Amino acid sequence: MSELSINTTQNVKINFIAASPGERIGSYFIDLAIKIAYVIVITMIFFYWLKLGLLLDKLDNWSRMSIIFLFYLPVIIYSITLESIFEGQTIGKKILKIKVVKIDGYQAGFGDYLMRWFFRLVDISLFSGIIALITVVSSKKGQRLGDMVAGTSVITLKNKINISHTILEEIGSAYVPTYPLVIKLSDNDMRIVKETFQKADLKNDYETIAKLVAKVESVTGIKNQSGNQRDFLRIILKDYNFYTQNM
Repeated sequence: MSELSINTTQNVKINFIAASPGERIGSYFIDLAIKIAYVIVITMIFFYWLKLGLLLDKLDNWSRMSIIFLFYLPVIIYSITLESIFEGQTIGKKILKIKVVKIDGYQAGFGDYLMRWFFRLVDISLFSGIIALITVVSSKKGQRLGDMVAGTSVITLKNKINISHTILEEIGSAYVPTYPLVIKLSDNDMRIVKETFQKADLKNDYETIAKLVAKVESVTGIKNQSGNQRDFLRIILKDYNFYTQNM
């Protein structure tokens, strides 16, 4: 498995492990099995038990094709729908613990999933997945064509990490938060803040810490009341965890 380095907008490098071809193929076949099961169930219910085919025979070709298309539309939009709902995961990806991410450090959005879905026609459908397999294996970031166009990749979530590598902070049950407006930040924002702060704190990089404080203040509207920039960022991290864990 190759390592995927993501450079965030704060110029912080975060390392992930790209999902292996085996994991991606496995998730594909799990999703394929789900889609095949759906087709079988729909066909049995509507075309055999409810005799929908008899009704379709009485319609013109366009009407018949439209109805059939609507019945099987969920199969067509399966990937883009689930990835949009579950933030980069289908059922197959959830089971194998992999997900789609942007290589610039941001959470992938609907436009990114749409681009990946559109390119499935070339990557997977037209050549039975051969192009997707070749590009994933040969790409340094484990990308198929759809990923390259969308600026995404697929990573594994099985990495062994500890609390210092996440946005989590250890807080006691008696902890009293200071800045309620911290919830304006997202999980991805807090991950970047924590990564940047940890690196700057180790190097005594006061300039980066000052810039980070200014950025947090401008985004949230919070003003540093602690008088100490390092303490301020520590409080921000703990407050975010307090509010998000109790929402």
